[in-house]
Amino acid sequence: MGVVRRCTRSTCSQTAVATLTYVYADQTAVLGPLATYAEPHTYDLCVAHADRMSAPQGWNVLRLAPDPAAAPPNHDDLLALADAVREAGRPVPPVPDGPPSLRLVRPDS
Repeated sequence: MGVVRRCTRSTCSQTAVATLTYVYADQTAVLGPLATYAEPHTYDLCVAHADRMSAPQGWNVLRLAPDPAAAPPNHDDLLALADAVREAGRPVPPVPDGPPSLRLVRPDS
């Protein structure tokens, strides 16, 4: 089992749920889902600090939506999966090896 990452704000020991990254060239702060790995120059934040996060004056804040893969599957997802399994299980029609067979048809018949 992996190590639980904690909020990087001083004196906070809550579990991290989001990662903050600064894009200095664009003057943008990006707050998104918790990154897979802890990276230098990023900040892991808990729910409270992620909700209250603000950027320097004149900067833009880009809040990315949570990862949809982390959400439990819903009824439509399960139906789509069942349809895909059925489709994959259908036999593949045979493909003829050569040119199609020809039949001579007489105009007087």
